[in-house]
Amino acid sequence: MSCLTSGFKAEIATIVGRDYVKEDDAISAIDYGILPKNLGAGIVVLPGSTEELAAVVRCCHAHGVAIVTHGGRTGLVGGGISRPGEIVVSTARLNRITFLSPVENVAVVEAGVTLQALQEAAGEYGLEPGIDLPSRGSATIGGMASTNAGGISAFRHGVMRHRILGLEAVLADGSIYSDLTRVVKNTAGYDLAHLFIGSEGTLGIITRIAIKLEPLPASTATALFGLPSTQAALSVMRRGLKVRYGHLRAAEAIWSNYFRLTSTHHNWSAAEYRTDHPINLLLCLGGNDDADVQSEVEAIYEDVSTHDPDISAVIASSKAQERAIWAPREDTDLIYRRHPGAPSYDVSVPLSEVEAYMNQRIAKLKALDPELDPYVFGHLADGNLHIVLNAARDTVDSGMTTTIEDILYSGLHPSGGSFSAEHGIGSKRAETLIKNTHPGKMMLMKQVKACLDPRGMLNPGKVLLD
Repeated sequence: MSCLTSGFKAEIATIVGRDYVKEDDAISAIDYGILPKNLGAGIVVLPGSTEELAAVVRCCHAHGVAIVTHGGRTGLVGGGISRPGEIVVSTARLNRITFLSPVENVAVVEAGVTLQALQEAAGEYGLEPGIDLPSRGSATIGGMASTNAGGISAFRHGVMRHRILGLEAVLADGSIYSDLTRVVKNTAGYDLAHLFIGSEGTLGIITRIAIKLEPLPASTATALFGLPSTQAALSVMRRGLKVRYGHLRAAEAIWSNYFRLTSTHHNWSAAEYRTDHPINLLLCLGGNDDADVQSEVEAIYEDVSTHDPDISAVIASSKAQERAIWAPREDTDLIYRRHPGAPSYDVSVPLSEVEAYMNQRIAKLKALDPELDPYVFGHLADGNLHIVLNAARDTVDSGMTTTIEDILYSGLHPSGGSFSAEHGIGSKRAETLIKNTHPGKMMLMKQVKACLDPRGMLNPGKVLLD
């Protein structure tokens, strides 16, 4: 463990200013986010520019001090955990949108800009980032790039890797990598930006991003369908992809246990909508005309009810009703308030395998323990399922955790899926990565890490075990 000497701290304070080095009582005023261990280092440094951040990294490199980078601290896999002897570098002051063009449909933002801030700035020009998350108010663009975040619109606009045109990052020795390309077509050498996207701060610290923007639809229409099966939900989703007017913006599946929990908490109900359906599908269309997209949602309802008259459905008739329908889907924190530290899993399943996966894996979990009735929800159009146990973390021992992971992860890779869809690896999934990844890929990942961070100073213990 390195020693954070008074001399080292004085050098850091000289670089960023004493007010931007937080220790002791000042740490307690900082929101640690998902995990208290995020602030385990006991010191948080807030550089105000790429150059300051690079100078901080050079100082840490000289003193042998490891760095853990923090954005909005919304990560769920322990990617922001820090320990004594390390420092936390926060991007909170790197919060400027330095370029936004409605001609290019491109924004250049610093890493600490929140998704909501970018959405609001782009919205003034009738644009959006093409990616959305429930944690939009705290999740930062740099953090989202670092974890290759996905979200609600990934099936249409891709994940962060597909949204980023270029980026700037500080390397482990304090040098700066800069390629803020703003165009789609670029074959000028290796596309090295992709090394940093999804690397969770282990290969470099992202400081600026050039991100593609998309036209913001003038109109939206939202409906919630109560359906008898996963296959029925997939059929409705496919029908949404084939609308004549507008386009599908979201297809969020909410299985029964999670829907009961959140709809009850939010006192959500609608006339003639039953809450006992095996699966609920939140469908959102976007387009240029209110009447057109509303008529498309109504047509989908008519088609579905003709084939299965036992369904339920509610179509929002106002923005307030849209928000009310979305609330039960987005309040995932309710699970963790009910079951502190509940073990959660984030898988991607090929669409043709989703129904079989759900039927088989839930049955195996119940066979393991009849009390297990996990909360399941996800982005159905891209096969991303979130599975959260209805149990507090301290009630699930390590042996049971291993068995549950085997149930949920077995066969995913051979079928073309992934055990980690959008939450990343962090410290929580590092051993799982080794177990579920081809040896050739692991070898190359280690070689890349050794090349860019030979001393293991950037976010140690994350993604690749030290």
